Amino acid sequence: MPGTILITGCNRGIGLEMTRQFAADGWTVIATCRNPSAAWELSELAEGNDHIEIHGLDVTDYTQMAALASELQDRALDVLVSNAGYYGPKGVTFGNVDVEEWRTVLEVNTIAPYKLVEAFAPNLAVGKHKVVGVLSSKVGSIDDNGSGGGYLYRSSKTAVNQVVKSLSIDLAERSITVLAFHPGWVQTEMGGPNALISTDESVRGLKRLLLNATPDQSGYFYSYDGSEIPW
Repeated sequence: MPGTILITGCNRGIGLEMTRQFAADGWTVIATCRNPSAAWELSELAEGNDHIEIHGLDVTDYTQMAALASELQDRALDVLVSNAGYYGPKGVTFGNVDVEEWRTVLEVNTIAPYKLVEAFAPNLAVGKHKVVGVLSSKVGSIDDNGSGGGYLYRSSKTAVNQVVKSLSIDLAERSITVLAFHPGWVQTEMGGPNALISTDESVRGLKRLLLNATPDQSGYFYSYDGSEIPW
């Protein structure tokens, strides 16, 4: 049965496609993005669609996040998806790391997902499905790192994987399942035009994982195709 899902970063890419697919299946989608007035594709999607409601949320503005949680405090959430992310400058080589940019990447990709779950755990606890999906990346897998570099983005995703693991333990008593996901190399603004899969394919896989998640999977790292990724 359809329920209610909250997704961050819905103005484009994976977040926009996830909004589209869940709404098409009859879910109530609480779609958030930093600047709703500039999110014209999301606005067009929501126009005349009673299943989509748009809220402004900069995931690094924790005062704004707390205000949204307060606004939605009486709403049960079945699924929460931390999708908003930031890659930072590309092609950064050893000896040329911008520390301030690194802090920004860590803020968006590591700290914000934790704060999101902290803010909306009460809503999940009264939902039926009780699943959190955190968009990570295969480049965050230490086992998979055979090329080096990528210090900013890699480290932020490795760190958020550890956040997912701890959340899975700390929220088990509330029966909340927490998963880390690799969405694949997706044709988005971040992934670029040479990426291997479409947002449609990625989201279909992620949706299956979210809707079929079981408590014994909590704290694990999965690719969009269902395969487990080593830490």
